[in-house]
Amino acid sequence: MTKHLDIGCANSPRNPFNQEELFGLDQSSSFTSNNIYKCNLGLEKIPFEDNFFESVSSFDLLEHIPRQSIDYSCGKIRYPFIELMSEIFRVLKPNGIFYSLTPAYPSKEAFQDPTHVNFITDDTHSYFCGENSILSSYKFNGHFEKIESKRVFPEEIYGNTKPSLKIKKLRYKLIGKKMTHLLWILKAVKNYD
Repeated sequence: MTKHLDIGCANSPRNPFNQEELFGLDQSSSFTSNNIYKCNLGLEKIPFEDNFFESVSSFDLLEHIPRQSIDYSCGKIRYPFIELMSEIFRVLKPNGIFYSLTPAYPSKEAFQDPTHVNFITDDTHSYFCGENSILSSYKFNGHFEKIESKRVFPEEIYGNTKPSLKIKKLRYKLIGKKMTHLLWILKAVKNYD
């Protein structure tokens, strides 16, 4: 049975790959489904075993995960965003897919919500990709391969509409609406001997 995890899902987990079994994680305390669990993402480990999911998604979540914090119990600096990406990698099966949609710099949507503390750019994903990730010195334990990283209008994803390039250009020309969100599709590369 294929499994999907939607992180930061509140009471409505999404399943972009139509896996057979759907799970969710959120920091909220009241859930309407048995397959949604409480977890403070970026501060706690994802409560599933290694290599458990075929896919993981996050919709409008990464911008809420701090890049840096202090662990006051020992006075050390932590990197919650990097830790979360390591956890996502850990729970994905080999060749599992991470699907993420987030408002991205320089769009105003990246900044207008005061709880946005992590500003994602067109190149942020590259720090998590490749065999010798730049982040290995910050304890990123993973190796993603980029399948896709592109700017999108969020309604294309949420509304399941796919406007043509001509319509996108016309929309931008007429109302100045830019593609505000960044879509990542990354594959977990895990080599086992």
